[in-house]
Amino acid sequence: MSDSFMLAARVPMTREGFEAWLDAAVPGVEVVANPGEMFTGWFWDGSSSADRWDRLDADTTAREFFAECVEESCAGRSTTVVLLHREGALEAYLFEVGYDEYTMHTAMLLLAGAGRFRSEPGDDYVLFWAETSGALLKPSSDAWLAVLSVGQEGARFVGRVDLAETVAALKPAEERFYALIERMAEDEEEWDADAGEPFAAETPRDALFVDAEVLR
Repeated sequence: MSDSFMLAARVPMTREGFEAWLDAAVPGVEVVANPGEMFTGWFWDGSSSADRWDRLDADTTAREFFAECVEESCAGRSTTVVLLHREGALEAYLFEVGYDEYTMHTAMLLLAGAGRFRSEPGDDYVLFWAETSGALLKPSSDAWLAVLSVGQEGARFVGRVDLAETVAALKPAEERFYALIERMAEDEEEWDADAGEPFAAETPRDALFVDAEVLR
């Protein structure tokens, strides 16, 4: 099992819906119908997740939370995020070294709450997995950790489902994630650690990787 954990989603919504979602308060755990069944049907099947929802930021918005993630990345810490409104949809791709429940579960609730801003009926899948490289898994992989189905009426964790369309739709976000990682590596090469100044990068704030409205 990798020690790097990923969360990704693509939710169709208008630009206005995206900006409204950014300022909406994080919903409570009750937005997910079955939080204790997060792992059911996937790699950690049989493990309960009921006690993993206690370490959350209950007083934040998507804008505040993801802006904090961007700042963590700028400082070279363990969080890396791509968050955009692109081609009529919210796209999120979040990387964290270690299973940090505060980060991952707060992000899940924020993405669960994105369903009510969805611009069309239907459900989308939020994917959770572990992968050192940060790459998407194959749709048929047995290594997915959890899949959260998100719609206008709420969210629920689901067992085995066809992920082919979801994974294909997330490929552009994956490509941007790799572009971000590559540029961050260049920033680190240029950093003079012996100069006594802490690492600081502007790359994670680039509009290629994070919507400017997030950082407003």
